[in-house]
Amino acid sequence: MKIGVIGAGRLGICFALLCEQAGYDVLVSDVRDGYVKNLQNKIISTNEPEVAKLLSNSSKLSATTNNLKVIRECDVIYTLVATPSSKDGSYDVSAVWKVVEDLKKAGKKNTDGKAFIVGCTTNPGDCAKFQKELNDLNIDVFYNPEFIAQGTIIKDLRRADMVLIGGKSNETYDNLCELYNKIQETPPKISIMSTTAAELVKLAVNCYLTTKISYANMVGQVMSLSGMEEEIPTVLGAIGDDSRIGRKYLNFGFGFGGPCLPRDNRAFAACAKQLGLDYNLGETTDNFNNEHANFIKENFIYKNIDSLPFYFDYVSYKKGTDILTESQQYKLCIDLLDDGYTVYINDNDAIMDMITKDLSEKYPDNVKFGEPEEEVFPIKF
Repeated sequence: MKIGVIGAGRLGICFALLCEQAGYDVLVSDVRDGYVKNLQNKIISTNEPEVAKLLSNSSKLSATTNNLKVIRECDVIYTLVATPSSKDGSYDVSAVWKVVEDLKKAGKKNTDGKAFIVGCTTNPGDCAKFQKELNDLNIDVFYNPEFIAQGTIIKDLRRADMVLIGGKSNETYDNLCELYNKIQETPPKISIMSTTAAELVKLAVNCYLTTKISYANMVGQVMSLSGMEEEIPTVLGAIGDDSRIGRKYLNFGFGFGGPCLPRDNRAFAACAKQLGLDYNLGETTDNFNNEHANFIKENFIYKNIDSLPFYFDYVSYKKGTDILTESQQYKLCIDLLDDGYTVYINDNDAIMDMITKDLSEKYPDNVKFGEPEEEVFPIKF
């Protein structure tokens, strides 16, 4: 079985490399010509652990900018293209539709008996629409999202709590089970259901996580205002010791951010709205997350009784990553600078390259970079 991956971004290239390491021939495609040429030369710039080494050691992975080449040559065609958020919170899946059009261009002679596997996040019901459009090509559509965190993608792919597959229980399903048994460090729990049900699971899981994060921050706020801030970890730990709850994602600190959780939360909220549901937990959680950012800001300002410069040892949404998308840390940093406070920032090189020029021009008297040479007030929990 030869595996094709259309969309070789952060997740796509990680998934492709693990498939290659598992012994499969893999062909990836991407729209970025320079990026593809670098992949062909085993060159990649990334902060994701292990990726550069896996690429350097690869012998059965090739790259192209031609989606039709992937469709013609591969038995299983994954797509991990970008699906940005629309104004209403739902996912814009136009990039997936472009791949569907490529499948139609390739024709039945190049798709007959193959599988089209959507790995990027879509709205409930999207994959059913893709399948309807492709029925004449005798190609089965599957939904197979990954549950990963930026900065630990390879580790998360190898140690998934669950593999979610939406689609038919047929030969392709058996092949996917075999693939994941080779990628995973231990045999994974595999759940199969309809594509629409699987799309809903992906959103619902992340919406639950955002709810849990917000719940922990709500408890922390109550305790902070009650003079019990030092006991927050103890209290949340006790709550998490209840086996019905668990300790994961139950910490007081910055709210949720990054490229996945906020968007999935809003997409779940949009789905509920489209169905006419008023009890919109996703929207409520999103609103609380924004309010919590203001609470954190006021709390740090209140604690900084000596009016020292504030110090961030990272402003990315998650320490060690090069992603600023919806970062609560970066939002706080900008808010403090807007209010006239002096702020030190010391993050990884990729982040510093992104922000230094713009911030220096906008806040020439207030922003400083690198390790502080004076007493500062650290932003930490």
